[in-house]
Amino acid sequence: MTSGIPTSGTPRRSSGSLIVAIVIAVGLVAARGISSAVVPAGVLPNRLQDGLTLGMSVLIESLPFVVLGIVISIAVRVWLPDGVFVRLLPRSPWLRRIVISFVGMLLPVCECGNVPLARGLMVRGLTVAESMTFLFAAPILNPITVITTAQAFGWSGGILVARIAGGFFIANLLGWLFSRHPNPESLLTPRFAAECRLPAHDDHGTRWSRSVQLFSTEAANLLPALFVGSVAAAAVQTLVPRSVLVALGTDPIWSVVAMIGLSFIISVCSTVDAFFILPFATTFLPGSITAFLVFGAMIDIRMIALLRTTFSTRTVIQLFAVILLATAALSWLVNLVA
Repeated sequence: MTSGIPTSGTPRRSSGSLIVAIVIAVGLVAARGISSAVVPAGVLPNRLQDGLTLGMSVLIESLPFVVLGIVISIAVRVWLPDGVFVRLLPRSPWLRRIVISFVGMLLPVCECGNVPLARGLMVRGLTVAESMTFLFAAPILNPITVITTAQAFGWSGGILVARIAGGFFIANLLGWLFSRHPNPESLLTPRFAAECRLPAHDDHGTRWSRSVQLFSTEAANLLPALFVGSVAAAAVQTLVPRSVLVALGTDPIWSVVAMIGLSFIISVCSTVDAFFILPFATTFLPGSITAFLVFGAMIDIRMIALLRTTFSTRTVIQLFAVILLATAALSWLVNLVA
């Protein structure tokens, strides 16, 4: 795939989408502020109040990482010389994916911020499978995630080792499976596949002007999806009683299922999820805690919305299924040996 900046018809659509995204964000902030400062306590239903609070918390937690991911993606697509990153990688597909897995150790960005960066890597020459490997390994192998997990759990129950090794294995499993696809371009949305086919050089404007244009385009693609994911995560959290999940905590099989479900619903960034789940460690088995830390860092409600900006619906379903089955197998294994 080659790099490029979207065609002249894209900025108008991007600007419109970006304005809509900003309006939604301002609306959410205003609704939360008005409900807290103006509306007396007890007027709004508790679930609606909780939903606004949770939606804003997910959005505020995720937004800086998405913006950082877009900025790094622009650096890769506009400022990095052509072919530099690809030339530094080994020739062997297996070794390339292994090296790409550890690129995330250099970038302290959580899963939502890695989506725009993975898009940039594909535009700059990485295959779809290689970009997937990075996308799903980076949230777990980045240094902040490793440090916070070590601080929260240390070496107890093998949770830290299982998270790092499991994340590395599942990401490379995904890379291997999708590298065998006969038509990798069909894994992408038509719009993003067309963007990847644009010429490698764009002589219209300076690098700075292209960077601003690309920031607008990527923000317009990703921010609406982030808002939708945040609202969906908040809605599910307020409607699904957490007590139902906690009741399953001591069963070696159902506790894993419960924690996978919780991680999918809560949509906590991988850089802080270890501290979120730490209070559950006294109730749930080590394998189920591992399930939360591995599955949630790779795919959740918010991530599903972001993935759809780049991958087709069928591809997202396949990714979800492989991550689900691999995480369950890893977690049940941890429960057996812990």
